[in-house]
Amino acid sequence: MSGFQQIIGHEQIINHLKSAMKWNKVSHAYIFNGEKGSGKKMLANAFAQMLQCEGEGEKPCGTCRSCRQAESGNHPDIIRVIHEKPNSIGIEDIREQLAGDIQIKPYQSRYKIYIVPDSEKMTVQAQNALLKTIEEPPSYAVILFLTTNAASFLPTILSRCVVLNMKPVPDTEVRKYLMEHVEIPDYQADVCTAFAQGNIGKAVKLATSENFNEIKMSALYLVKHIPNMDISEITAAVKAVTEFKVDIQDYLDLLAVWYRDVLYFKATNDVNGLIFKEEVKYIREQTNHGSYEGMEQILQGLTKAKERLNANVNFDLTMELLFLTIKENLMQ
Repeated sequence: MSGFQQIIGHEQIINHLKSAMKWNKVSHAYIFNGEKGSGKKMLANAFAQMLQCEGEGEKPCGTCRSCRQAESGNHPDIIRVIHEKPNSIGIEDIREQLAGDIQIKPYQSRYKIYIVPDSEKMTVQAQNALLKTIEEPPSYAVILFLTTNAASFLPTILSRCVVLNMKPVPDTEVRKYLMEHVEIPDYQADVCTAFAQGNIGKAVKLATSENFNEIKMSALYLVKHIPNMDISEITAAVKAVTEFKVDIQDYLDLLAVWYRDVLYFKATNDVNGLIFKEEVKYIREQTNHGSYEGMEQILQGLTKAKERLNANVNFDLTMELLFLTIKENLMQ
C-alpha cells in the first residue's frame, strides 16, 4: 500500500496537498502541526512521494523508480534533517543539512524536498538561518516542517509557510483500524479508542503496550474497590501508584474514562454506550451510590490533580487528596 492510501483520516489535508500538485500550486514550505502520533510523518512522506512520482495517472503510483526509492528511504532528493542533540536543532544542523545544501539542484527529480522532524526544537538562531532560504527559495525546493507546537516558530517563518493542523480521526475509524490491523478484541479497542482521542498513532501504541495494560489493571482495581477502602488502604494505594509515576497522566486519564462511564450510565442506563462495558456490574453499583454532583466533583478532582502534578506539587499529597475526593463522593 503506497502513499496516502495507508493514512487513516486527514481527508481535508490530503485533498489540499493533491490539489496543490494538480494545479501546480505547491508551496515552498509547509508546517505539519499536531501532537505526537497524529500522522504528520506519514502525511509528509506521502506528499514527498507524490511530488517525486514519475508514474502516469494517480500519484503516487507506488511502482516507479522514484516511488520505490521514497518508500525505502533512499530517494536522493528527499532529505531528512537530523540532529545530534536530543532537545535542540542548532544553527549548524540547519546550515549544513538544509540552508547550505538547498542551492545544489535536484539529482534526478523535479523537486528537492527537505523533511524536518521535531522542528519545534529549532533554536531561534537556527530559524533565523532559514529566513533567507524561505524568503528566496530555489524554484525546486520544498521544505516540510513536522512539529508538535507551531507556536514555537518565529512569526517571520510562520507567515511564509502553509500551516496544516492535524485534526482528530473519528473514533469509528480508529476503532475499526485497531480491530482489523492490530487484531485486538472490541472491548480493548473501545478503551484504546476513547483514550487516544482521535490520535491513531497513540491508539496503536496503547493497544500494543504491555505497560499500558498494567496501568489499566491497576486503575481498574482502584476504581472498583476505593468505595470500601479505609485510610490505610488508600495510603497503600498512593504508594502503589508511584510505580506509574512516569505514566501518571495515562493513569489519571483512565480514571476519568471510568467516571465518565459512571456518569453516562447513571443518566442513560445504556450499557452499549460504555467504554468499560465489561465492568457494568461495578459501574451499576457506583451509579446507585454516587450522585451527579459527586461524579462531577470526581472529574473536577482529576483535572485539579493533573494541574497540580504539572506544577510539581508533591506527588503523594496530590494523589492522596484525589483518592479521598473519589471516596467521599462514592460513600456506601
